[in-house]
Amino acid sequence: MKTLLLIRHAKSSWDDAALSDFDRPLNERGKKDAPMMAKRLSEKKIKIDAFISSPAKRAARTAKYFAEEFKSEKDDILFKTELYLASANVFYDIIRKADDKLDCIAIFSHNPGITEFANELTEVHIDNIPTCGIFAVKADIKLWPDFKDAKRKFLFFDYPKS
Repeated sequence: MKTLLLIRHAKSSWDDAALSDFDRPLNERGKKDAPMMAKRLSEKKIKIDAFISSPAKRAARTAKYFAEEFKSEKDDILFKTELYLASANVFYDIIRKADDKLDCIAIFSHNPGITEFANELTEVHIDNIPTCGIFAVKADIKLWPDFKDAKRKFLFFDYPKS
């Protein structure tokens, strides 16, 4: 069995109009929500084997909060440029390339792609993964390359205001 956690970055700041979208940091709410959601996830007793993130500042910082909660080093986060504004095919490609020794991976990315991808995975449909939302699925597979065609089971959907 393999578990996939899709995590949208926490709330970002729009205070500095001169910053590119890629460089926008977390705002105060994002800095509060990310550690809170990481703690909520750790309370579910899920062991995350790999943190894979968009390198955009807001996604990277969100991943770091989660890595800290799960007692992983922030240097252990794998940054994939293609996760910035990724399509469903990009998510499948990232998953296909994951090390088969890993049983649970967490992917940190952005809307609209992360919501669109989540909606392809199971019969559960959501209109929007809000900032710092977590969508979790389990697949009855031994190898990550089999994920795309595998039967997948919805585990949970959680977000800061739930």
